[in-house]
Amino acid sequence: MFPSNQMTESSKPQFLCLVGPTGSGKSSLALEIASSLASQGIKAEIVNADAMQFYKGMDIGTAKLPIDQRLGIKHHLLDWLPVTEESTAANYQVVARAKISELISAGILPIVVGGSMLYVAALVNTFEFPGRDEELRAKLEQELIDLGSEAMHAKLALLDEGAASRIEPMNGRRIVRALEIVMITGEPFAAALPEEWESFLPVLEIGLNSDRAHLVDRLAARVGKMWEDGLLEEVRGLIQEGLRESKTARQAIGYAQALDQIDGVIGQEDAIAQTTQLTQRYARRQMSWFRRDPRINWFDYQNENLIGEVMELIYSNLDISGK
Repeated sequence: MFPSNQMTESSKPQFLCLVGPTGSGKSSLALEIASSLASQGIKAEIVNADAMQFYKGMDIGTAKLPIDQRLGIKHHLLDWLPVTEESTAANYQVVARAKISELISAGILPIVVGGSMLYVAALVNTFEFPGRDEELRAKLEQELIDLGSEAMHAKLALLDEGAASRIEPMNGRRIVRALEIVMITGEPFAAALPEEWESFLPVLEIGLNSDRAHLVDRLAARVGKMWEDGLLEEVRGLIQEGLRESKTARQAIGYAQALDQIDGVIGQEDAIAQTTQLTQRYARRQMSWFRRDPRINWFDYQNENLIGEVMELIYSNLDISGK
């Protein structure tokens, strides 16, 4: 179902990158990969590329792997930001590349894991972000407050229809950033993204996906379990940490709906239904994004021999037998 594309670089990959839609089992597979590599004497550690897992205390709604389930494998860039701090792909690019370089220098194979599309692209690809204009940004953010995200989305559509089609009308932060780039550069937001798939270091990219109907059902069950596991209690605790005042964290799927439920704007049934719909829509957008990258080797997460086939690919690219 998912053809594999062998690397064309002459050099061995210096890090692995595991991507795919939310709920496809990336975290679990990353642990299996790291454990298999350890059996061959290769130390590997995981670098998070899920933008919402950066935040301290945002655990249930982001499906963050508990420490006691990480098999003793070190994870980086989890819980490194307070919920009040804005998360940007440009900042992540700097921090994550520094961490990867540090691990490589220590003889450790980094495994980047996550589905935040722009963050993965920022890390893996050779491109730089356009600068920022603080005065313009402040003006746009005030317009967002005054007019609302849907009106700002309509404004973006007039200037850059392509960018507007890829950004949710409720995602005010991304709408503001896209408008800022368009107004600074005079070019479409897409022009800030790489047109060619060139890695900043040799990388082996692995993708997980499966039958769409199966993933849809899987995500619905996952969202329901988040409420059962205490998402509302988690959000109440995060309110004390400044979640309501945050620019990034409060917009996370599930957290925004939990806040609305706590505030009495919607009931629990609607909060779960909205979160499920948004999660499923986000998974479709993730696959639309990742499918454009010809470097990704795709695997079906329902494949009973998934880890065997993935490790065969990894060992062949690392030029070791794996026996």
